[in-house]
Amino acid sequence: MGDIRIGTSGWRYPPWRGTFYPSGLVQRRELEYLSRAVTSIEINGSFYSLQRPENYRAWAAEVPMGFVFSVKGPRFVTHMKQLRDVETPIANFLASGVLALGVTLGPVLWQLPPRMRFDADRMARFLQLLPHTTSAAAALAARHDERLEGRALTVAEADRPVRHAIEPRHESFRDPGFAALLREHGVATVVSDSDGAWPRFDDVTTDLVYARLHGDAELYASGYSAAALDGWAERIRAWADDGRDVVVYFDNDVKVHAPYDAVALAERLGVAPAGPA
Repeated sequence: MGDIRIGTSGWRYPPWRGTFYPSGLVQRRELEYLSRAVTSIEINGSFYSLQRPENYRAWAAEVPMGFVFSVKGPRFVTHMKQLRDVETPIANFLASGVLALGVTLGPVLWQLPPRMRFDADRMARFLQLLPHTTSAAAALAARHDERLEGRALTVAEADRPVRHAIEPRHESFRDPGFAALLREHGVATVVSDSDGAWPRFDDVTTDLVYARLHGDAELYASGYSAAALDGWAERIRAWADDGRDVVVYFDNDVKVHAPYDAVALAERLGVAPAGPA
């Protein structure tokens, strides 16, 4: 049976303070608190800007043993460059400290913009760049440019697998050639639930299933009903029973549903941790 991890996309949200996070909990302890309630979290600050090794190192030190982070690839690669000529930007991203996560490093998420259409040649070139081990990631990180001089981490403490997932948001990715490329390169398709804001792709292309639940009635805002959570639990069990690892992240954070939905889904699946002390 595959491994199942349920969590949230990010952890630093002001509306969660005094609701999910207890009143008086200092901001620097929010990751520590949430990581005792879920088993994985997406790092999404990496989407907006290059982080630093000390940030990743600190995050890894705050979570319990066995916890895993997913890391969101930078929008400079996906939204600004739209995957064109991105070897150096990917190297910069990897050199920014991703390898400092060590054993807590999970999948890398590449979220594509809604305007981006499927281009087989461009996608193939991008997929060929993606490293599938930490040693390969370190070797690519070493090719960073001058912007990372003096702040780069280009050494992996051990050689471990690195998995990738792509979240397309344009209907043109329904092309069978897209799924075929992902299977060829061992990259997962993101199953994205978004109230119809973007198309949903259910192709299982590798031994990892990566799901992002953005809200099934109101994007980023609505909570999931008991029936909806039951339905997702059934799908997740089927994937795991088929031997696939599954990671699920709730991104419906605006009205503080994400952490509660994550805990409720994990409880249905019997994978909830003990919870914060």
